[in-house]
Amino acid sequence: MTIEVTLDVMLAVRKVKSKDLAAHVGITDANLSLLKSGKVKGIRFETLSKICEYLDCTPGDLLRYAPGVSSGAD
Repeated sequence: MTIEVTLDVMLAVRKVKSKDLAAHVGITDANLSLLKSGKVKGIRFETLSKICEYLDCTPGDLLRYAPGVSSGAD
């Protein structure tokens, strides 16, 4: 099972800088970059909630199930 992170797309659509989102959520730019690239094993619901709040979206706008695709992070 592979989950693709589409956070970079939502940032572009909302015209939001990664730096601003990271500051609002309370994580480092480096950790947000890892999240955007899909190189994380998990995300706290609290963090996901803050991202969705700031971007006015739902978790489904940020995560996509892609069967048969390897993320490379496994």
